Amino acid sequence: MTVRVRFAPSPTGMFHVGGARSALQNWIYAKQQGGVFVLRIEDTDAARNKPEWTEGILSALDWIGISRGTYEGPHFQSENAGEHRAAAARLYESGRAYYCDCTREDVQARTGSQYQGYDGYHRDRNLGPGVGHALRFRTPDEGTTVVVDLIRGEPTFENRLIEDFVIARGDGSPVFLLANVVDDMTMGITHVIRAEEHLPNTPKQQLLWDALGVKPPVWAHVPVVVNEKRQKLSKRRDKVALEAYRDEGYLAGAMRNYLMLLGWAPSGDREIVPWSVIEDEFRLDEVNPSSAFFDEKKLRAFNGEYIRALPVAEFIDACQPWLTGTGTIAPPPWQPEEFDAEAFAAVAPLAQTRLAVLSEIVPNVDFLFLASPLIDEAAWTKTMKDGSAELLDDAIAAFEALEAWDADSLKSTLEAVGAERGLKLGKTQAPVRVAVTGRTVGLPLFESLEVLGRERTLTRMRAARLRLV
Repeated sequence: MTVRVRFAPSPTGMFHVGGARSALQNWIYAKQQGGVFVLRIEDTDAARNKPEWTEGILSALDWIGISRGTYEGPHFQSENAGEHRAAAARLYESGRAYYCDCTREDVQARTGSQYQGYDGYHRDRNLGPGVGHALRFRTPDEGTTVVVDLIRGEPTFENRLIEDFVIARGDGSPVFLLANVVDDMTMGITHVIRAEEHLPNTPKQQLLWDALGVKPPVWAHVPVVVNEKRQKLSKRRDKVALEAYRDEGYLAGAMRNYLMLLGWAPSGDREIVPWSVIEDEFRLDEVNPSSAFFDEKKLRAFNGEYIRALPVAEFIDACQPWLTGTGTIAPPPWQPEEFDAEAFAAVAPLAQTRLAVLSEIVPNVDFLFLASPLIDEAAWTKTMKDGSAELLDDAIAAFEALEAWDADSLKSTLEAVGAERGLKLGKTQAPVRVAVTGRTVGLPLFESLEVLGRERTLTRMRAARLRLV
């Protein structure tokens, strides 16, 4: 038997990081088993679906390494509507489903509760198909449905507690539960690896598989991804869009590595490991069923490690979208003709050790490419205090007299200026840094001044001095 897994997102919004985790787990499992990864776009919610969301899914998968052309699909659920309706008809004809015209209000009036499920009112009333008649599955009155799950063991559900659930709406269109099962049958899916939130639906879907005479797939429900408050990650509340992390400058390798640690860990006391190790060691039955905390601070630390591990040439290439404003990245504050590739290459090794995400490259290097620095007014107020004007005067004079304009000469010269005033280098260089870069923190100062050059450095220092008059 060829293992066939599927990833079945809906094109109704940005690509969720939890979905990306499930996609990677399916991808690795299929690869380990010599199987097939199937991408199915569940696009039957016509009111919310948009073509750009489908393209977003495809491009997000590309980014994390599940590239177009290496999997089957994308298939679209809407293309299988005929099979969905045919399955619904078979279930009705076999007596496994019946029609019902009850409204929610009708059920509440009979049961006296808005929380109680459907009461089976039309089970034996032989209502036929018609406008407004929903089709309900006839759940067995007795016994249990056992879900054999690779991660959760054998969750058992009493059939009497499962209501006769709707499988087709009053207009004849099948609902998710049935469409999902029929699609999996049609596509020969052997293993369903999906989020824990779908587990309550699984006994219903397993009953549908049985009623349609097909052996259910192997189930594996991976843990739900939660925030720091142990709440399920929400699009309305949390930062969950994979595209947002990509555009902020997270590396695909770091994101893949981190996502795979949500509920699983490689061997040994390590977390940052090559993708080849993850592909080799990942085991579905080793996934922890407990909820998995998505820790953005930890992800940032991961990403910083991945950035520092890049060869410098690759780091320079990786920064280009933020330096040029390509794709979905906002343009930098300088004009294209102001960018100096050689100057950037000179400071790139310095910047590489300081970034957690690639978008941070812009505030670190903008002083190199702008006619004048972008002044952080809070930094200016904090730094330019009594004595700063005189200190800048002395520094300007000392720098003007320098023969060699290099980092070592600049540092020793400014140290001497500060020593005459009884100041350590940190206090001495602060007004110079703000005058030249506009900020109190950034790349190593003297290497930055060397790349910026004598004239531009002195021009900025003189401008800052005039502002202090």
